[in-house]
Amino acid sequence: MVLAKQTLGLHSFGLLTVVMMVLAKQVRAKVMALSRHFRGERKVSWHFWVIGAVLGCFLLSFWLLSPSSEVVQEEATLSLEENSSKTVHDNTKTDEEVADVLKKEHSEPEDTHKNLDQDSPKDEDSAANEDLELQRKNGPGLGKDAKSDDTEPTEEKDLFKESWDKHKENGTATATGDSNENLPLTTAAESELSMENQEKSRNWSTQIIESKEEIALNTEGENDETDTAPTVNASQTEPSRKDNGGVASYKWKICNRDSAMDYIPCLDNKEAIKRLPSRRRFQHRERHCPDADQFPMCLVPLPKGFKVPIRWPRSRHEVWLDNTPHTKLVSYKKDQNWVKLEGDKLVFPGGGTQFKYGASQYIDSVEQYVADVSWGKHTRLALDIGCGVASFGGFLFDREVLTMSFAPKDEHEAQIQLALERGIPAILAVMGTQRLPFPSNAFDLAHCARCRIHWHGDGGKWLLEVNRILRPGGYFVWSATPVYRKHPEDVDFWKAMVDLTNAMCWNLTSITKDLSSGVGFAIYQKPMTNSCYESRPIDQPPLCNEDENPDAAWYTPLDGCLHRVPSNVDTHGATWPAPWPDRLDSTPKWLHNSQKSLFGQPAATEFEKDTEHWRRVVAKSYLTGCGIDWGGIRNVMDLRAGYGGFAAALLRVPVWVMNIVPIDEPDTLPVIFDRGLLGIYHDWCESFSTYPRTYDLLHVDHLFKQLVTRCKPVLPLLEMDRILRPQGWFTAGAAPLLYERASWQAKFLPVYLCNSAIVSEKFLLEDS
Repeated sequence: MVLAKQTLGLHSFGLLTVVMMVLAKQVRAKVMALSRHFRGERKVSWHFWVIGAVLGCFLLSFWLLSPSSEVVQEEATLSLEENSSKTVHDNTKTDEEVADVLKKEHSEPEDTHKNLDQDSPKDEDSAANEDLELQRKNGPGLGKDAKSDDTEPTEEKDLFKESWDKHKENGTATATGDSNENLPLTTAAESELSMENQEKSRNWSTQIIESKEEIALNTEGENDETDTAPTVNASQTEPSRKDNGGVASYKWKICNRDSAMDYIPCLDNKEAIKRLPSRRRFQHRERHCPDADQFPMCLVPLPKGFKVPIRWPRSRHEVWLDNTPHTKLVSYKKDQNWVKLEGDKLVFPGGGTQFKYGASQYIDSVEQYVADVSWGKHTRLALDIGCGVASFGGFLFDREVLTMSFAPKDEHEAQIQLALERGIPAILAVMGTQRLPFPSNAFDLAHCARCRIHWHGDGGKWLLEVNRILRPGGYFVWSATPVYRKHPEDVDFWKAMVDLTNAMCWNLTSITKDLSSGVGFAIYQKPMTNSCYESRPIDQPPLCNEDENPDAAWYTPLDGCLHRVPSNVDTHGATWPAPWPDRLDSTPKWLHNSQKSLFGQPAATEFEKDTEHWRRVVAKSYLTGCGIDWGGIRNVMDLRAGYGGFAAALLRVPVWVMNIVPIDEPDTLPVIFDRGLLGIYHDWCESFSTYPRTYDLLHVDHLFKQLVTRCKPVLPLLEMDRILRPQGWFTAGAAPLLYERASWQAKFLPVYLCNSAIVSEKFLLEDS
């Protein structure tokens, strides 16, 4: 069709050109006559109509020769295929041209996507808050340029799907040559790491396997009080839905329940909590996810007056009261400098229960008494147990230390929500009946400041859990009244702690009391070898059996035994990682001889290629050209982190990344910790242990392939909507799966295409 059109146009154009040359003099004369006619000097003869017809045919032939949109698309495709064997520079340019064509067709005007001026955060926040106000007036999920609820979203989504399909077809050309550097950026990535459909995960275990085996080992023949992971079936309750041209779209309702704006499905399951046989070991603070057919299919509402969060680093010191409208801690902890109310903001002086005069001085004193702590070099990853509003972790950022702060959802109202609103890593968790969702030998230092845990109780299981996740040679900083007070109950507690830590072979390296504040701390060090364990006169606490897996951590009951220090250099935790920042890109020693593999290559090789791949992709896509306002982003989550390459590539951006290793994916979380990054295990068929509106950017890379075999994709997508902040960002490296395998429709406004990644502002589910 296109070829016939061009041939006809070419012949017509040639013929008419000859005619026009022959009649050139006559045309000139007739034009002069026509001008005299308009002046009223003479009448028009039949010659004028002939000349007009000739000119019309000339214009028609010119139109026939002009390229159509189909030709533009075909030329873009041919250009991409022809250049696939050229240099990286030329291919990247071609890929960007294809993306630009699609962006111009289906995105909003460019001025609606441009980056905000980072030098004037006040103006940015004001503009964004105006947009949020319009969003509240128009309904959830609608910005000032969005369509009303009367407009069907399906056509817009299908149109984008078509453009994405074309882009996918145009961008998957294979290249010839010996080097991946000769491929376009996205194609090189696929060749290097064998994208999802070619993965050959070898020898890596998963948390599902590890934890099920460990649970079976520890509960055989017992009737334990702890919960196990809930099963998921195909009968999930769904919101109302209708059929639009063969594509189902959901009509969403706002959650209507007590404290709906802070709703956390797996921690607010009151019915499950009522059925617990006991609360003695804080079972009621643990995860109790709703059954599959009872999962609430609704959208969490915004607090009244919600504003765009204050940007980091200002957010460390103050946040909007309207975003976290909880003031009990202001009066409850007023003498400990946790938080104060000043006008429409909550202000954080930087104090805590044990450091009321500021966290910075307290942090410095730890290193002063134990120089080997060496913040930001030897010690990179810390765990803050019972963290309050996380000021300890917040000020460790100044020392190049990442801190995972955690506390339960209890009477200390919204402490974790406040920590995340400040831009500090934190999760909801409790030292209860189950292991924490981390691998063994992960943290360089653990900290507890008046965390109200009776460490010696229940056979010392809680301190043994700290021992499991602490690196050999790592430190435990304990700041509590038994360390420095002489009240009878404190003296008894201290004696019990001495007996337990001696039995665990922990070395008390320092004990001190600060005269100015009147508080003190004790610092213990975990042994680096098994020699002390083997020479104990009494095997209490007992050593764990060799078949017990210290890395099993998903709904795994606590055990009352000591895990041996790894002695095989091919096991993670056997050696201390390189000093920071060298450890970020240093391949963990235990990977060099490992037979494990994600993509069919040796793990050490994959680690290096993954690091370079994400560094290149982030530099060329995410940080430039995607329209992401990085000045407004602080809390980032990678929902399927692999080796942690995406987080490593963002090192120089003032953000922190929560790296998630799904429980049904290869267990690479020890690698992530060894390179000095934070992470956690999670099942995306369940809700995450965080408050709503706590993350600015969610990064998804091939997440849904495994999930669709276990639960409906609507569940993780609904959860993403819950935890993403208004005007937050969602990036997907394999977005077509959302359309090919999900039985619902997502709402992405506006949409960017950046080297095969879909980048969406705002997000996600359209409500009724």
